[in-house]
Amino acid sequence: MDVSAYLDRIDYRGSLDPTAETLHRLQLAHLYTVPFENLSIHYGEPIVLDDEALFEKIVLRRRGGFCYELNGLFAALLRKLGFEVTMLSAGVMGSEREFSTEFDHMALLVCLSERWLVDVGFGDSFREPLQLDQGSEQSQLEGEFRIDRTGERRFIVMQRGREEQWAAQYRFDLTPRAYQDFGPRCLYHQTSPESHFTQKRVCSLATLRGRITLSEMRLITTDEGKRAERAMADQEDYLRTLREDFGITL
Repeated sequence: MDVSAYLDRIDYRGSLDPTAETLHRLQLAHLYTVPFENLSIHYGEPIVLDDEALFEKIVLRRRGGFCYELNGLFAALLRKLGFEVTMLSAGVMGSEREFSTEFDHMALLVCLSERWLVDVGFGDSFREPLQLDQGSEQSQLEGEFRIDRTGERRFIVMQRGREEQWAAQYRFDLTPRAYQDFGPRCLYHQTSPESHFTQKRVCSLATLRGRITLSEMRLITTDEGKRAERAMADQEDYLRTLREDFGITL
C-alpha cells in the first residue's frame, strides 16, 4: 500500500492519526474524489477483489468502482493508518420492500472509543461515518440517519430525506468478512442480466452541495435539493463528460 499515492488520489492533506475526526475527513475526501461506477462491467474489465488489483485500478488508473472495490480498498488504507477495520456483509432494501441476499453490499466497521459504520461504496447515502451505538438521529446533508438494532449483532441503516418518511437502506451484521466471502455475489453482479449493475452504465460522485450522476446518456445534477438533467449528444459527449466531470478516461 502506497499511502502517499492513495492520499493524493483522494486529495487528502489532513491528520493521519487514527481518530474519529480523521476517519470522518477521510470518508468525505473519498466520496468527493472517487466515483461510484460500474463501467468495468460494461467495458469487459474483470473485477478482481484483492488490494493490489484495486489499488492499480482506483489509485493508479484513477477509476472508481462499486461497493466491494471502494470499501475493500478503503479498508486497506484505514488499516495501514492504524485503524481497526472489519468488512461487513449487508443486504440492500429493494424496490419491492424486501432486503436482498447476504453479501449484496460491503460496508465497514471501524472500532475506536466508539464503533463507527463506514461506507464509501453505496452511492447517495451518509457522507460521514455513523456512530453505531448512538441510538438517535444523526443529521447530514442527505437528511437524517439512524441505525436500528434488530438483534444482538444485527442492524438496519435508516434514512429520512426532506419531509419524507423513514426508509431502510440496508441491513448488516457484525460478523467479520473477507474478500473471498463476497466473490460469488461480485461475480453475479458482473455477469447476471438480472443484476441492476449489468443493465445500465452508472457513474456518480458526491459534490459539496449535492451529487452528479451519469446514468447511461443522461447527466443528472442535484444542487441543494434542486435537480437538473442534460442528455448526452452522442458517445463523444458521454466520454468527454466522464473525463471532465468525473476524472475518468476510458
